[in-house]
Amino acid sequence: MRWSGQELGVEQLGALPGLAKLNNLVRSVQTPEFAGVTFHEVLAKSALNRVPGRSAMPFGWTINPYRGCTHACTYCFARPTHTYLDLDAGDDFDRQIIVKVNVAEVLRGELAKPSWRHDPVALGTNTDPYQRAEGRYALMPGVIEALASSGTPLSILTKGTLLRRDLPLLVDAAELVPVDLAMSIAIYDDELQRSVEPGTPSTKARLATVTAVREAGLDCAVFLMPILPFLTDSRAHLDEALRSVKAAGGTTVLYTALYLRGGVKPWFMQWLERAHPELVPKYRSMYFGTNAYAPKAYRHWLSQRIQPLIRAHGLERGREDPATGGVRSSAPARRPVFGGAAAARVGTVSAGLELPDTLGLPPDPSALF
Repeated sequence: MRWSGQELGVEQLGALPGLAKLNNLVRSVQTPEFAGVTFHEVLAKSALNRVPGRSAMPFGWTINPYRGCTHACTYCFARPTHTYLDLDAGDDFDRQIIVKVNVAEVLRGELAKPSWRHDPVALGTNTDPYQRAEGRYALMPGVIEALASSGTPLSILTKGTLLRRDLPLLVDAAELVPVDLAMSIAIYDDELQRSVEPGTPSTKARLATVTAVREAGLDCAVFLMPILPFLTDSRAHLDEALRSVKAAGGTTVLYTALYLRGGVKPWFMQWLERAHPELVPKYRSMYFGTNAYAPKAYRHWLSQRIQPLIRAHGLERGREDPATGGVRSSAPARRPVFGGAAAARVGTVSAGLELPDTLGLPPDPSALF
């Protein structure tokens, strides 16, 4: 669905030099509903992305209907993908959004090829397929229908409450293929959430979406990530987070500490300098130089703190897909080519691998650095 009746009537072709690389650009559109945001509609040449695996799994498959994201999360690891188009990983990522308007049509053609093996496909592992623009473009129903009708298992990770719109479609899809859903809800302090993730639905609204998924009869994992050192790693915050997840009906919980790859680190640190300047030295110590991961000692400390809380709230730790980073599909590792009969839905696997505990760590992580 295009921006009928909403555009300003000014196409902006060529306004950004990097978009010359998009020889499939249809038009660029602005609308008062999204002040300061430009949507660049393109005709995608492909829909399925093959992602190299990081473990015994040789690879995974993803679909990204959008590039860039108006959720504007300061920590989003996908920000550097915008630099390919000579756009910056900061403000441009939040405001220059690429929309693959024909993604469902292209996907149907790819899934119909005899070479397609019906491996699980993940959505939401790069940019969010249920960001606000999806309410107007409505790309996801066609994607879900194409995957399910072809016998292809799918998983969705999102911060978007618009997922509720497609729950009837997802329930129908689950009659044909394994469907695995997850909500990303990292921050359980309203003021901090609005500061770090200014374009996202509230934590309360996302928890309500978890409940809606469960009431529809589907499982829903919750990604408690990233955990922000010295901001969301206190016992009180984690306890409240896990209590809320359990009350909402979350079936499993996944967590990890903040990851700051190269193109993301400067943007996040600018936010930190504005919002919490007192923490800048600690973060520089943790994420020094080109280091993108929190130190191993901190990750072990976090594991020791959160795992007893997960168990205390009657939750289980879920598992990420080793290739895509999304929720792990409940489909078998290898599936036969889909025939005429619908595949039975496979039960969710929720047992997870746990980091080893490090004994004797202090109650305050600042003592580690």
